[in-house]
Amino acid sequence: MRKLVLTGGPGAGKTAVLEALKRRLCKHVAILPESAGILFSGGFWRLPNQEAKLCSQRAIYQVQKEMENLVDSQAKYFVALCDRGTLDGLAYWPEDEETFFRTFQSSYTSEYSKYDLVIHLRTPDSEQGYNHQNPLRIETAEESKAIDEKIANIWRAHSNYKQVLSRESFIEKMVEASGLVEEFVGRCSICKK
Repeated sequence: MRKLVLTGGPGAGKTAVLEALKRRLCKHVAILPESAGILFSGGFWRLPNQEAKLCSQRAIYQVQKEMENLVDSQAKYFVALCDRGTLDGLAYWPEDEETFFRTFQSSYTSEYSKYDLVIHLRTPDSEQGYNHQNPLRIETAEESKAIDEKIANIWRAHSNYKQVLSRESFIEKMVEASGLVEEFVGRCSICKK
């Protein structure tokens, strides 16, 4: 199964793009929700200390990994569209990257190989429309930009990494991102639509 990651810092527009794509894509495209959203909206504690951050990131990684394993086992899908990938957790990891990879017994090469395409929606600054409409978002505009830069540094060596820059018009950003997704998905190999 081909997999694509839609990533970006907080407030980049991933949720809005995914909502628009749900209405347009074939039912044979699996859209995997963000693991952090599943955990935090379900009551997983979100505390500021280092041990809590490590616990959160380990849980997020495992939920993402198991969702990807689950979709791989389902013959009714031909593409998986992931709201973030397992490697996104490195941007939030409170220790060094060596510890991250040792914890998950992984590497950049192993993580990159899971995904055929990475689309990075860049986080806008406060002048370009960063907002706090998502109740799970706790970061300031400045913190979000810093996380977004970490995400760029983590994913940019992927062989099929694409960036969608912020613009004054979010609609233009959404159209570009949706176009990249639809081009990747192409024609459904199951229903031929």
